[in-house]
Amino acid sequence: MSTSDPEERFTRLVRLGRDLRRLGVGTSLVLPATGYPVLEIRSAGETRARITAVHRSRGWVFTGRSGRSSWFGRVRPWRPGAWVWAEADNVADVIASAVAL
Repeated sequence: MSTSDPEERFTRLVRLGRDLRRLGVGTSLVLPATGYPVLEIRSAGETRARITAVHRSRGWVFTGRSGRSSWFGRVRPWRPGAWVWAEADNVADVIASAVAL
């Protein structure tokens, strides 16, 4: 499996969704007909953030976009200039607290 394999991206999002659900965070995995899968974080029926897995030169990271902006709009990390390493032990905790559910 190559490091940019679409199955790897999917697997990482599924694991993150599972970990967030264990924290009581509502998630939905969106599988568009074209493009990449996205993990939506929901609160009270409103999409709070859309998370995607991206392969960087040193490994996989999660990055997000605000639910209030267009999907094709400007990338809005939850903290200015930040993304979260997918391999971090507390990645679900960081993302859950950052989207302020």
